Amino acid sequence: MTNSRRPLIAHLSMFGACAGWGLMAPIGKDAMMNGFDGISLVTFRVAGACVLFWLASLAAKKEHVPTRDKLMFIGAAVFGLLCNQCCYTLGLSITSPINASIVTTSMPIFAMLLAALILKEPITGKKAMGVLMGCSGALILILTSAAHASDKVGDIRGDLLALFAQFSFALYLSLFNPLIRRYNVFTINKYMFSWATLLLLPFTFSHVKDTVSQPIPASTWWEVAYVVVVGTFLGYILTMIGQRTLRPTVVSVYNYVQPIVSVAASLLMGVGVLKPTHVLAVVLVFGGVWLVTKSKSRRDMEQKS
Repeated sequence: MTNSRRPLIAHLSMFGACAGWGLMAPIGKDAMMNGFDGISLVTFRVAGACVLFWLASLAAKKEHVPTRDKLMFIGAAVFGLLCNQCCYTLGLSITSPINASIVTTSMPIFAMLLAALILKEPITGKKAMGVLMGCSGALILILTSAAHASDKVGDIRGDLLALFAQFSFALYLSLFNPLIRRYNVFTINKYMFSWATLLLLPFTFSHVKDTVSQPIPASTWWEVAYVVVVGTFLGYILTMIGQRTLRPTVVSVYNYVQPIVSVAASLLMGVGVLKPTHVLAVVLVFGGVWLVTKSKSRRDMEQKS
């Protein structure tokens, strides 16, 4: 790949990943309304992606991973996959795909708060305003869900689960960033998904076996395949391709693609209802994330001084 084409490939990769994740919310929701449930879908997602990453790793560059790092991937799998994907998928099964996709954009806010606590990054006035705006948007979503308690408008339980999923992933980035920067995408994910599968299957295998023994429409199986292949396997690969070239602030902008795609697809598929409060929540969350990502980091301040 030539250097002149690298930025274009990176931008297309990030757009493809976020658009794919945006579609995953209504498609996954429809699957969970027609034969699957949250536990079964997240099990297929984790175990299916595990198989795909191991197959892909056979053609990738081989990397030596010390035993210490292999064990550290257990913690990375717990926060980056199990808590993140389980909470998001179970939350999506309860709340609307519109709410779930809006909540996903809050991750940079959690990342900033954790960076302040763990990495001692300074909290500027702009960051504080961004957090306040983002929290206000999330609160509006939660209050709207509490008032309606509907899987098309929103359910407070699902919103909180999806919100915790973003916190878990931000914690994963803060704690395991040095580890995940040492290896390529296939090495990282084959170990993370392997540990996640080993930890998850003993608790869900019996339930999943009962679920798939029932008649399930072919369209639902195609939706599950989309969640596993596009929403997980390809999504993780495309994101890491983009992150290797683009600045973090540019990468974060692509978070806005997810709810836009999800809202449009949810309305077309009839699995979501857009309320005026959703629009207000989007403006507040988007504005809060923009302020957080535009704020200066500690390194920026040290270089300026």
